[in-house]
Amino acid sequence: MNMSVSPGAILQSAASLSETRAESHIDISGVCKVFKGRKGETDVIALQDINLEIRRGEFVALLGPSGCGKSTLLSIVAGFQQPTSGTACQSGAVIRAPHVSRTVVFQDFALFAWMTVQKNVEFGLKAKGVPYPARAQQALELIRLVQLTGFEDKYPHEISGGMKQRAAIARALAPDPDILLMDEPFGALDAQTRVLLQEEVARLTSDNGKTVIFVTHSIEEAVFLADRVVVMSPRPGRIRTEVAVPLARPRTADMRTDPWFVQTVHDLWEMLKPDWKDKE
Repeated sequence: MNMSVSPGAILQSAASLSETRAESHIDISGVCKVFKGRKGETDVIALQDINLEIRRGEFVALLGPSGCGKSTLLSIVAGFQQPTSGTACQSGAVIRAPHVSRTVVFQDFALFAWMTVQKNVEFGLKAKGVPYPARAQQALELIRLVQLTGFEDKYPHEISGGMKQRAAIARALAPDPDILLMDEPFGALDAQTRVLLQEEVARLTSDNGKTVIFVTHSIEEAVFLADRVVVMSPRPGRIRTEVAVPLARPRTADMRTDPWFVQTVHDLWEMLKPDWKDKE
């Protein structure tokens, strides 16, 4: 498919970006994922020949239409699933199972309903054996960072969706993971809350310098948050192109009106529009 790209947009192929990459934190090589069909049904090829390197401290957004394999790829990096072929490695070691060095934030919050906000945030610290006074102090600091001070003793059903997602982000950050994996974390939120949390995540990830993989189908969200946007094709999911984002950190709301930002969102929309339109 031909695409007209403006001079301001920085669109690069996966190969050219790989040549300039520095320290690799996550290395995905030749990954394919096939889901076996039920008796009499055709197998589903979810991912095909995915090759991707992610630098330590880099924020990478996986962008593409529903069903393109974004969440499947994230699940493989998390260690929840194994690829049918190929490998996913973290710092040179093959990922074979979940690990405390990688935490996941899901779209549905996944908070424990029987625990308060503070106890939810403390959960990973308790699992690591951190004694109560220290884990309570760390939890309260994270609760402050995600602007939930005053809601420490509330249960999930007593707070809004946006607050639940803030609590989920704090819980994911609590064990101090090397890698933060976010699977469409704002997909279930209203538009205003989604924008506010995008800015919150931009601030938090800029401050802590963690490696982040963020799955989304929102073009604007991907460009606003990421250092690099990896665009995936419809199933079977392949890497279609990559966009290096030159905007400074921390990201601020006024960057959404930056000419480069506006043009790049437009260019990506033009690239993906026929695929998404066909799926409506």
